Amino acid sequence: MENQNKPEKVSRRSFLQAGTVAAAGIFIVPRHVLGGKGYVAPSDKLNIAAIGAGGKGMYNLTQAYNNGSDNIVVLCDVDDRQAKEARQKWPKARYHKDYRLMLEKENKSIDAVIVSTPDHMHFPIAMAAMQAGKHVYVEKPLTHDIYEARMLTEAAKKYKVVTQMGNQGSSGDDTRNIETWIQQGLIGDVHTVHTWTNRPVWPQGVPTPKDKMPVPQGVDWDLWLGTAPFREYHEAYMPFRWRGWWDFGTGALGDMGCHIMDVPFRALKLGYPEAVECSVGAVYADFFKEADFSESCPPSSVIYLKFPARGTMPAVDFSWSDGGILPKRPIELKPDEKMGDQDGGMIFEGTKGKLTAGMWGRKPTLLPTSKMQEVTLPAAAKPMVEGGPEGHQQQWVKACKKGHGAYTSSPFEEAGPLTETILMGNLAVRSYNFRQPNADGKGYSYPGRKQLLWDGKNMKISNFDTANQFVKREYRQGWSLPG
Repeated sequence: MENQNKPEKVSRRSFLQAGTVAAAGIFIVPRHVLGGKGYVAPSDKLNIAAIGAGGKGMYNLTQAYNNGSDNIVVLCDVDDRQAKEARQKWPKARYHKDYRLMLEKENKSIDAVIVSTPDHMHFPIAMAAMQAGKHVYVEKPLTHDIYEARMLTEAAKKYKVVTQMGNQGSSGDDTRNIETWIQQGLIGDVHTVHTWTNRPVWPQGVPTPKDKMPVPQGVDWDLWLGTAPFREYHEAYMPFRWRGWWDFGTGALGDMGCHIMDVPFRALKLGYPEAVECSVGAVYADFFKEADFSESCPPSSVIYLKFPARGTMPAVDFSWSDGGILPKRPIELKPDEKMGDQDGGMIFEGTKGKLTAGMWGRKPTLLPTSKMQEVTLPAAAKPMVEGGPEGHQQQWVKACKKGHGAYTSSPFEEAGPLTETILMGNLAVRSYNFRQPNADGKGYSYPGRKQLLWDGKNMKISNFDTANQFVKREYRQGWSLPG
């Protein structure tokens, strides 16, 4: 790692000379000791680059920077408007628009990269950074496609860098508590899980814009599109509304699934699902005919996943709902007691009871709620993270300094399989809405509206080949799949 202003490199000769001096009885006091309590030597700081510097990127940068405990040396964003605040806060950081040129020119000056771009660019950027030997922090969901998630999982093992996905709830105390309570059998064998969110809070189930708009000054629209198919610029896509468009985002499930589904995924040691099905909220237009807004994620959906038995753990029926759709309230919950929180929640059903919680597993509660005073709750088996969810980025920074093998809450080895499972839900949604002309030329049929059987090892739907187009997308001409 290097000083932000003047890189410091220790040659083999100087290292050996230092050892000789020590052997002679002359001891060199580390600079952090000379600097006093709280002083961090420049050589002990991580040099961080950010690709995507506005919005969530700005938050990630601030948490990683930690009031100067580490260096923000490079900023990269295709939108000067989004990067303005970060450039003002870190004026010495060099600025780029194209991450490829950034990695080429700044390779020797950075140790780690934070990726906070739209979903469709997570994989190519993260993979390029890992191939350059950089530690990576990638916002959730880890990738846009199932195939990409599998590739990043394997790349984390290959390149031996420290990784973290930005689902900060994985660093929360409640996540660790629920994992322990479930695995120690407080509610018996869990066979059913319900999860949900209040998202989307952005437009979904909307028609594709037909008009053209001028590209704003400071925006490189071609670079923003990146791997996605070309389309004309429109304010309907950026800076934040991209989440509701399949070419760029992964909808409500991709946005919130990594926060909410992560908790049961860990607690129940879930792997690949074996089947998925769904139902999707429809949009009507043109005199009550179902509209074909296939480029936009639906306004609401319900997804059902089936997981096989795992060791002594039984098979699990797992549901997800978004767009304001909630599961039925547990009978043990009193009429005035809250189910989850404003962002969403989860319910575990076991052979000996039930447990409910909000997003990130917030405020886990045994049902009926009176049990919370009757039962001795075991302490979390895993150590708590300093700062909880707010310490997620700093946990990664500190792990980067220790090197490969240092613990992070959501390394790609775990975040990858979780992301694959979440994206399986989107595969079902897109297959459900996939329509084809009938043989007689009259109207359309929806062959994807059935249960899809998933071969997780081979990343393939075995009973509806059309759905496999959503496992791995084709990149726009001029963009190649790294790895």
